[in-house]
Order: sequence, then structure tokens, then C-alpha cells
Amino acid sequence: MQGVLTLGQFIIEKQNDFPYAKGELSRLLRDIGIASKIVNREVNKAGLMDILGDAGTINIQGECQKKLDVFANEQFISALKSGGECCIVASEENDEFVYIDGEVSKNAKYIVAIDPLDGSSNIDVNVAVGTIFSIYRRKSVDGKATLADVLQNGTEQVAAGYVIYGSSTMLVYTTGKGVNGFTLDPSIGEFCLSHPKMKIPEDGTIYSINEGNYVHFPEGVKKYLKYCQVEDTDTLRPYTSRYIGSMVADIHRNMIKGGIFIYPTTSSAPNGKLRLVYECNPMAFIIEQAGGRATDGYSRILEKDVTSLHQRSAIFIGSENMVLKVESLMSEYSPLLYEEKIDTKLERLGVVGGID
Repeated sequence: MQGVLTLGQFIIEKQNDFPYAKGELSRLLRDIGIASKIVNREVNKAGLMDILGDAGTINIQGECQKKLDVFANEQFISALKSGGECCIVASEENDEFVYIDGEVSKNAKYIVAIDPLDGSSNIDVNVAVGTIFSIYRRKSVDGKATLADVLQNGTEQVAAGYVIYGSSTMLVYTTGKGVNGFTLDPSIGEFCLSHPKMKIPEDGTIYSINEGNYVHFPEGVKKYLKYCQVEDTDTLRPYTSRYIGSMVADIHRNMIKGGIFIYPTTSSAPNGKLRLVYECNPMAFIIEQAGGRATDGYSRILEKDVTSLHQRSAIFIGSENMVLKVESLMSEYSPLLYEEKIDTKLERLGVVGGID
């Protein structure tokens, strides 16, 4: 009989992958695992409690917060404060980052960025939701950690992961040494290794996008959708459209089966809608470590400059060949103009107004 390897045991076994860390990263991942179990418990019994619906507050994104959003946010911040390995928590639900000023935490080496409950609008209808997290090493060495410690490019991540609360609850994470998935066994209350060395298929037949916004998409995205919908037995088309409306759930399915998740710019969201820090960077890190590809349609997500806490981005993420195909159509039908490139560069340098 094959032995069961728990998340805690696995993390300890992999500690040697990080000679610069003396157990802090392992304990930090453990703290996130504990908080996710608490959130999972509440998600599973949400229909039996007064925890569904709106909390009556608006987050920094202008979105009405669900009660479970608020609960999940509190649980993860509380767990990270108690653990002592994190000096800053940046949450999608908070206007500003949370500085942890504990006796131990203020000198901690790590920053955590988190989307506590992705896809929470699905809670009321019993559809899978998730948590996305990202971990960075603090850059500053003196005094309090600052916003600059948070605004690091995705290439600087030391770990990233997501938890999907569905028919079973899974925690999937990477520390830059491949991707591993753990399924929660409720009988023992432990995440157990169930999907070792996860790899996304190089190709797939599933595309995930909110086609209700079709008229607002760039021409390159429209061309890709038409490409997917035209039958061609030689290339095994047509593809299948599957869209849940929870980034974690859509990308997790595509990770297993092969596919692409697209959230492009639109006329009403010219910079994209998903958050670079809390959603795009961690998911890009995971997918790349699984052998996939993640871009904004033109350039690698992980290399995008991070200029603000709640910065938005478009994202094309999933099986490498599918992403490459839509990138080629974006380049042909929705080219990023020279002026746009200059404006973007000027914005990064802090120059307002771009060029005339």
C-alpha cells in the first residue's frame, strides 16, 4: 500500500530546495494551508449559515464585497499575522497593504499577495471558487517594509499557488521547482499529495472566455474565437467553450485537460480587468512551471512592470500552442502600436501624458 504524503511532510522534504531559508518559507506555506482549511469549512456550509450575500461594503476594485470575501480575507490575514513569517500582506480586498508590526513579523523576510476568494459571486449558486496567493522575498533591509517591497515583477516570486473549493478541495502550488497538487482529506483534516509534478498539456481543445463581451474584444481575440469555432477535421477543431467565471476553476480545469483562459482588454477596460499582483502573476508562475504559457497578448506576464498595488492586466494563459496561436492573431489583427509602447514606457518612468 502506497503511503500518504501530507502537505506538511512534502514541504519539509523540499526544504533543501531553499538553502537561503531556514524554515520560514515552509512555515509560511503551512500557515496558508491552515487558513484555507478554515475557509473551506465555511464555503462548504455557506448555504446553512447567514454568510451568503453582500456584506454591504465596497472593495478597492469598486466591487460589492460578499460576506465570504470578508471572512476569507480576515482568516488569511489572521493566519499570516500569527505565523510571524510575513511582514506585509497585500490583499485584493484592502485599499492598502497590511503591515504586520509584531515583534517577530516586522523583521520577517516575506511578502504575501492574496486574492482571498476568487469568483465569490458564484457562491450563491454553489459553483467552485478559489484562493490565489503569491509570495515574495522582502527586498529592503532596514526599517519597515514598504510598498516597493510589494511592487516586484512576477519573475521575483519565490512561491505561488491556488486553492480550489469544489467537489473536493485542492491546494496547488509551486516554488519554482515544478507544480504539485494536494487534495484535502476531510477525514483526517490534511492536504495529501494527489497530483505530483503537474503538467499542462501542450495543446488542448477548451477555450475559456466570457463571450458575452464579444463585441468589445480586440479584433485579434475575435479572430481567435472564429478560428476555434470553424470545423476542420485535419486540425481536430472545433474547440469546446467552457467558462465558469472563476479564474481558479477555469484555469484548474484547463491545467488538467489542456486549454486556454482569456481575459482580454475591452473597450470599457482598456488596460484589462484582472489584477496583476493578486491574480495574473501567481497564476502565470504556476502555469509556466507546469509547462504552459502566460502573456498579455503581446508580452510575458511575469516580466510586466508592476507600478501599483491594484494594477490591471489582460491575460492569455494555458496550453502553450493555444496561447501562441492567439498571440499570432493579436499581432496580426490587433498590433500594439508604436505610440502605445512609448506611452507605456513613459508611464513606467512616471511621465504623465505620454506623447502627442
